[in-house]
Amino acid sequence: MEAIRWKNTTLYLLDQTRLPVEEVWLPYTDYREVAAAIRTMIVRGAPAIGVTAAYAYCLAALAGENLEEAKAVLAASRPTAVNLFWALERMAGCQGDLVAEAAAIHREDIDMCRAIGAHGAVAVPDGARILTHCNAGTLATGGYGTALGVIRSAHAAGKVAMVYADETRPLLQGARLTAYELVADHIPTTLIADSMAAALMAKGGVDLVVVGCDRMAANGDFANKIGTYSVAVNAKHHGVPFYTALPCSSIDLSISNGSAIPIEERDSDELRTLSGTQTAPEDAAVWNPAFDVTPHSLLTGIITERGILYPPFRENLARLFGGTG
Repeated sequence: MEAIRWKNTTLYLLDQTRLPVEEVWLPYTDYREVAAAIRTMIVRGAPAIGVTAAYAYCLAALAGENLEEAKAVLAASRPTAVNLFWALERMAGCQGDLVAEAAAIHREDIDMCRAIGAHGAVAVPDGARILTHCNAGTLATGGYGTALGVIRSAHAAGKVAMVYADETRPLLQGARLTAYELVADHIPTTLIADSMAAALMAKGGVDLVVVGCDRMAANGDFANKIGTYSVAVNAKHHGVPFYTALPCSSIDLSISNGSAIPIEERDSDELRTLSGTQTAPEDAAVWNPAFDVTPHSLLTGIITERGILYPPFRENLARLFGGTG
């Protein structure tokens, strides 16, 4: 399974807004259209957005566009996922073959995800019943996945009894995308509504929670899909280990804590409608943040391609990047 392809001078994206009903690949030759695809979540997930932006930068270069302008347009497409900015900075600093650089970012992301999976599987107990929220799989990355990379690796080791996928309102990334990936890989999967997670934990049905991450601050606070904070609070209350899985490119040491992470707010109709059907009054006021911030105090561990970090997170994150904390 893959979500991003580069062929000749064209970028192809799997339209994730149409999954799981149909698999449609869309071709792109204009970086502005790629920026629109990121905004409208045809492609989504922090690492996948970074890879996509890298290829879009190549499209701008191939078309003889102003690269500073292209970089600014792409950077403005979504504000929270730090991989977007990391990838664009890397592309802007490239002095060689831009397409080769973008392909390297893509390939490295897949390698990082596989390393994340291998490290994270060690923390998964035998016969584990794992809960995950939103989609942090192949569709959200260059390939293999972060949180789902952990699950895939643990399943390959024979450790997974069941994966519970939160549906993840309002856009149902868990129902449409995570369940789609897990079923395709023949991993035991049960879909639940977001509001069911606490009840499942209360009855002893969850051994481990693993989720993705769009941006992590220097102290371990992290932004992920809205609803992650609720899962973390419930996991803490019920004594369930709670991990986030992410590549180091999602860690932003320039931000001291989660209060400084910019949180994207999305269109009100995402909450007033469901698959095009109106589910609330048109004039109902709506608050629709795409992400929330989970404080580091609720984290058991941080799974990266370099290993698993445990508290104290600020000191250990600093050491990860060669600092002293």
